[in-house]
Amino acid sequence: MADFDVEVRVTPRRGILDPQGKAVEGALRSLGLSGASEVHVGRLIVFALAAGSEGEAAARVDEMCRKLLANPVTEDFDVRLRERAGSAR
Repeated sequence: MADFDVEVRVTPRRGILDPQGKAVEGALRSLGLSGASEVHVGRLIVFALAAGSEGEAAARVDEMCRKLLANPVTEDFDVRLRERAGSAR
């Protein structure tokens, strides 16, 4: 068994209306901070996970994302796993 640091980045799928992203984009422009476009606001979920292998960890996190952490119809997610040094038991 090993411990993994997990980062899941969830963002609205391209082409789907993101009111929060539009509001941020407009606010940046109104503050004179030009150049930003296609702003999307998402969330970052960070946690530790014990799993038998990196493959098992990746499969479990993918299932977590599809069932709870992201809405696969309207959101995309990107998973990053890193085994903690010395975590193999």
